[in-house]
Parts: sequence; structure tokens; C-alpha cells
Amino acid sequence: MHNAMSAPTLSYYDYIIVGGGTGGCPLAATLSQNATVLLLERGGSPYGNPNITKMTSFGAALSDLSRSSPSQRFISEDGVINARARVLGGGSCLNAGFYTRASTEYVKQAGWDGGLVNESYQWVEKLVAFEPPLGQWQSAVRDGLLEAGVLPFNGFSYDHIYGTKVGGTIFDQQGNRHTAADLLEYANPSGLTVYLHASVHKILFARKGRKMPKARGVVFRDAKGAKHKAYLKKGLKNEIIISAGALGSPQLLMLSGVGPAQHLTSHNIRVVLDQPLVGQGMSDNPMNAVFIPSPIPVEVSLIQVVGITHFGSYIEAAGGENFAGGASSPSPRDYGMFSPEAIEEAAFRGGFILEKVTGPISTGHLELRTRNPNDNPSVTFNYFKDSRDLQRCVQGIQTIEKIVESKPFAKFRYEFLSWAMLLNMTANAPLNLLPKHYNPSMPLEVFCKDTVMTIWHYHGGCQVGKVVDADYRVVGVDSLRVIDGSTFNDSPGTNPQATVMMLGRYMGVKILRERVAN
Repeated sequence: MHNAMSAPTLSYYDYIIVGGGTGGCPLAATLSQNATVLLLERGGSPYGNPNITKMTSFGAALSDLSRSSPSQRFISEDGVINARARVLGGGSCLNAGFYTRASTEYVKQAGWDGGLVNESYQWVEKLVAFEPPLGQWQSAVRDGLLEAGVLPFNGFSYDHIYGTKVGGTIFDQQGNRHTAADLLEYANPSGLTVYLHASVHKILFARKGRKMPKARGVVFRDAKGAKHKAYLKKGLKNEIIISAGALGSPQLLMLSGVGPAQHLTSHNIRVVLDQPLVGQGMSDNPMNAVFIPSPIPVEVSLIQVVGITHFGSYIEAAGGENFAGGASSPSPRDYGMFSPEAIEEAAFRGGFILEKVTGPISTGHLELRTRNPNDNPSVTFNYFKDSRDLQRCVQGIQTIEKIVESKPFAKFRYEFLSWAMLLNMTANAPLNLLPKHYNPSMPLEVFCKDTVMTIWHYHGGCQVGKVVDADYRVVGVDSLRVIDGSTFNDSPGTNPQATVMMLGRYMGVKILRERVAN
């Protein structure tokens, strides 16, 4: 890894990858086996930052709003507080660590080769996936899910199967996080150059005498603002690949002149290709949680158990004081019913049981605010715009009630706190920027809308069949692909990181096979 300030003003590579995140790292490691690869990451290194590496510090990186933070906060037009990664390893450096594969149905619908998908998942798992040690609280959630009828119990599994299971995690037995950046250990060092603090401003296209514009290079700036250019070497197979995430990839396409012509012109961007679907189909899985204070200590745990329901909601849980530091998680002092003496921050006990809606069906869009790639674009997710998403949330909350009322969970709740009181406490916490309406006499639909949060699973903006083809090539442009979560029509599995890492490896293998074939 090098600081971009040490980059030459001009350089040449077989592949230039924009974004060293969850998809970009495995992709770069794979392509470096048989080609020269430049990996450009706008953030810094995850190594040596305890806010990233320690499970017990989860939330600290998300609430760090400094310019050097590995997370960049953005607030969607819906009023929901969210975050995007700005670090080598991407979202795998900030997330709650849950590792679980996409369903076989998802793989079929994506048109992927099942054999290569399995090999690619295994390649990832060898370095970054572990079986979590289950403590008392997570065990109570697991047993409560079974009593609530989310059956059968599938034990520990990476697979996406109906019922309740213990999933994988990228935290090892010592509570240390392993990220997509670790997959760079697989790289051929002589084939890979990684620049950190390298902010890509635009993709350069060759247009003269060509039927289609051809991506030929990128302009990036280092931390001091100095400009660098990297170009593709001569060769039909050489490509630029954008892996900048669901916000970064559509944003960079637009900044480079590929997007809705009218919108680009309004920002004085020269149109290379009028592509009205760039930035469309944006979705975020709505997450709603119920906070449960506990009379007994709760182990610090992030997502370990999941209930995969038939009605289209996933139930997960996290416990212990680490969640109090999250980007949009309440802390004890947000709950007016407890005096500070009754529950001190240091002795914060309790946890969240959450549900998130699969899909979702509701979609929104992304637009540029400015021409600066370091500024957040404007994004609208339209949570619960489709009533089917809202119905799934209601059923998810009803399932959480069954868990909380279950026998296995009894020791983790105060008898005097009724379910209605728990909902009311959660609804009164500052979870988002939306106006509050909910009170216990209202239907759960209002609770869902009022307390919606993100679980950071936003996707879309460069979708397959709309912006890119089945091989992730940008339609209407030569030598340019997008490989990351912006290409998804639905979020894979219950949590997407495993599949984004798999996709980086999978497409790397496919691209190298094509390279050798001709």
C-alpha cells in the first residue's frame, strides 16, 4: 500500500480498479495473478485502527465524523442517517460482521455459474469467515425465534435457508475483524499497485472516430490535491472497473459524463453517453429495531443468529454496550424513563432485536449535488413506498414480540416493561430525523414508518440489465465495467458482504479466463 502522493503523474496498467472496497479488493487480488493492476482507494488503511479491528469498538468508526474517518456519513432525502465507507476494505471495515451467502435462487436469477460461485465463496471464507462463539443473549434470541415458529433450526451455516440459523462472522474468536482488505494477501505483489487517499475525479474516454466511447484512463488526486493520470496499456482486453459502491459508482459514472443528459448538463458536465438509468433503482433494506433493557448483563455481540422467515423479513439481534455508539443507535440517556442513577452508560445492559425487509420492492434514485467526487450525492430510497414492504415490517415486529415474550428470553427482560412500553421507548429515541407520531394506541405501520433505520444494505444505481450487461460491462461504452453492490436488483442473502466479496473473486476469475482464451 502506498500513499497516492508517491504516485507518478502518469502511469499505465492492464486494469485500473476504482474503489478498494468489499468488491474491489478480491477483484484486484485475482486480476493481479495474470495482469498489472492499479487499485485506487480514496480512504486510508484499516490496519492499526482499533475502531475498525476490535468488535468491542463497533459503532466508534460510524460515529466518527472527522475527515479522516473510515466512514462518511450521509443522510438520505428520507431523513435516515446512513454511512458509506472511505477505507481500504470498504463496508467490511464498518459493518456488524455477519457473513452469509446468497440463496441458490438468487444465484440462479443472477445467471451466475453455481460451481464458480461456490469456489469463490470458499476462496473468501478461507481468509475472513469464522463461526461465532454464541453467548447467553444470542442463544436466547435463537431459542425465542424457534418458539416464535421460525423453523426449522439449521445450526451453524453459511447457506441461506428458511428457518433459524447461526451464521458466519468476519470477527475471529478473539473479536478481531477480518476485512476484504485481507483478501489482498492472495495478490501477486508484482502485479498489483495500491494507492490510498487517491480520489478518482473522472474516467477519461476516447471518442474520435469511434462508434462507442472507450474508457482509456482515470484522473485522480492525492491528499494534497495534486493531479495524477493513469491510463490503460494498449490491448483489447484491458479495462477500467468501477467498484466504488452503490453511491460511488453511479456518482463517478455521472461525473465522467455517463448518465441522464439533462441532469449532467445542469451540472455543466459534458455528456459522453446519455444513459437515463444511471442512479435509478436505488434501494435500501429498511431496518426497524426494538431496544430491550436487561436486568442481567448482556454479552457484547453483533449479528450472529438470523431468522429467515417465509413472509420476507429477516430477524437478527445485537447486544451489549457497543451498539450504544452506533451511527443511529440510541444510548441509555435517550430513554427518559430511566434516571441516570438507575442505568449508567458504563453499565448499559440490553440489546436490540431487529427485523429487515427482504428486497425491498420500494426503490428510489440518486443525483449529483456537486461536481466534487468527495461530496455525497443526493439519494432517496423511498422506504415503505410499496405497501408490501410495510406489511413485511409489521410481521417482522410481531415476530420480535413473540421472541421477547418467549420463555427462553424471560431472564433478559424486566417484568414491569410491557411490550407496548418497549415499543414506545424505542419510538421516542432519536433513531432518525423523521417527525415522531407513534404512540401505543397506533397500528404497527406507524411504528415502522416512524422508526425506520438503515442496516447499510443499500444497492442499485448501476443495475444489471439497465446500466450494465450480464458481464457487468457498461452498456454503450467500451472497456468499462462496474462490479459491486450498485449492480444488484435485490440485496443478496440476509446480509450482502459475503456475496459482494464473492462477486469480486468470481468476476476476476471470469475476466482472466477471457483474457487467456483469445
